[in-house]
Amino acid sequence: MKNLLQNSSFELIVRWLLGAIFLIACVHKIAEPAKFAKIIYGYYLFPNVSINLFAITLPYLELFAGIALILGIYPRSAALIINTMLLVFIIAISINLIRGHAFDCGCFFLGDSSHASSALQLLSRDIFCFFIGLPVLLFNHHRKWCLYQSGSILGNLPARMRCAQI
Repeated sequence: MKNLLQNSSFELIVRWLLGAIFLIACVHKIAEPAKFAKIIYGYYLFPNVSINLFAITLPYLELFAGIALILGIYPRSAALIINTMLLVFIIAISINLIRGHAFDCGCFFLGDSSHASSALQLLSRDIFCFFIGLPVLLFNHHRKWCLYQSGSILGNLPARMRCAQI
């Protein structure tokens, strides 16, 4: 497993996969922000005044982070943004799952009941994506097909605080 996490080809595949997932997920949200705003409202977690702002900015954040991962433009930063969004999605889905609240996540389709997933499926998918984002975030070697390398997470720590590299 350690060799796989140090493999730049594996990191490239994971980076492209995660980037593609987020590019696909943002297309319909950018095209129909009003429908996406209704979906965000359906979570019943956010103040009404912030919903339109979320509906407009979140898809573009997904777009730019996905492009950054695919092109290799500061991939560690893009992976941090994506994993942060995924963590927020996981928390939001978990809260609504605990509440027993039925909702459309708005991930890949807006309000299309033929593509509805259960909350457990959504939660599982987001957890899976979160974990595949970790190798990109923690990768400390030269990246393949990367326009701008991110610095090493461990390289920025003082020598006495560094653990063995992953």
